[in-house]
Amino acid sequence: MAEIKSITDLLSMDLKIPSYQRPYKWKIQNIEDLLSDISKAISDADKYRTEFKYRIGTIIVHENSLGVYEIVDGQQRVISLTLIKQCIDPEFHCSILDEEFDNKTAQINIRNNYTYIREWFTINSALKDSFNKAFDDILEVVVISVDKISEAFQLFDSQNTRGKELDPHDLLKAYHLREMKRYPYEMEHAVTKWESKSTDAIRELFDFYLFPITNWARGIKSKSFTAKEIDAYKGVEEGSDYSYARRASRGMPYFQITEPFVAGNDFFEMVDHYLKLLADIEKELEDNDAFKQINGIITNKSDLESSGFKYTVNLFKCALLMYYDKFHNFDEMAVKKLFTWAFMVRVDLYNLSYDSINKYAIGGDPTSNYTNKIPIFSKISFARKHNEICGLQIKVKRNSDSAANPKWDHLFDQLKSMNGIKEDTV
Repeated sequence: MAEIKSITDLLSMDLKIPSYQRPYKWKIQNIEDLLSDISKAISDADKYRTEFKYRIGTIIVHENSLGVYEIVDGQQRVISLTLIKQCIDPEFHCSILDEEFDNKTAQINIRNNYTYIREWFTINSALKDSFNKAFDDILEVVVISVDKISEAFQLFDSQNTRGKELDPHDLLKAYHLREMKRYPYEMEHAVTKWESKSTDAIRELFDFYLFPITNWARGIKSKSFTAKEIDAYKGVEEGSDYSYARRASRGMPYFQITEPFVAGNDFFEMVDHYLKLLADIEKELEDNDAFKQINGIITNKSDLESSGFKYTVNLFKCALLMYYDKFHNFDEMAVKKLFTWAFMVRVDLYNLSYDSINKYAIGGDPTSNYTNKIPIFSKISFARKHNEICGLQIKVKRNSDSAANPKWDHLFDQLKSMNGIKEDTV
């Protein structure tokens, strides 16, 4: 059911922020924009002197068995409007003010935003009455209320996949929490674990590692990981009778990037697992003397100014992550083979785009100028033992004793040295 409500009526509802929601993350800039929008709405209402209304969005709520409305989408606006209302009307009270915000990020943002709102109205004190009136007569929202949580999440998905692109990781979080609705305590723990991680780190995990590796292992070019691609990480339903689903269930909590996992809590465990694996890889490259030369190359600041070089570093780390994910070792020969394979593409091409990386990762065009045309990700996927990767014949010799672009001659020399190739034998 959809209703148009004034902000006063909205805040008068028995609203609750469920435990699976992310913390309150609006900052002062968001509040400044909201106050500016409301001020403009008040000005326009005075100007047109009609039944002027200003709509500030849609709120999706789920009415639970106790008649309480759990906010599925729109909590950032609801909390912000509550802070404004409390500042302009100290006698005001609503259910949101009874919420206990345990998350430190939420606590800091609420405190900072309320301080800013109070200071703003100290300067604009004459606007308090106008804001109060606007909450009653000008500002409105569309409140969509459903009595099934699954319908609320479906609305959330559809609302946020039209127009402005929504962060796919938030959609996945919402989807897998919905799969856990029978396990409220596990939901709470999953949210806590998720929110303890950097949003950027989660985004990079999918954008730069999991999604490309999954595609390349299947011989498919990768692309940007958007809300349209989230089906790849919805997992298999708990209790599914499909044979592959049963196998996935028995395999948990052992993950493989290219293999399915069980929807729900295992999604959050998977994210945690691969963030830790990436940290293991970084530590190994930094601390293991056997990889001192490799680490020196991939951390060279002047080379990292090149986008093509950054693509190559990421390609290497993707290959190493898939290898480590499958065999859980850092065999020196295997790591150096993967490194040589990845960085030879930087030597081979004058200009290196992501499209070239895509082609190279899945095996390359037989007619291309790539020195190596090995589909590394497919090789790792089908390998039974890590020795199969150690034994790959990665070529370093080129028809020319120089890189395609002279800028990368120093890199070519390092690759030859690393592979025991002397200048006069190339």
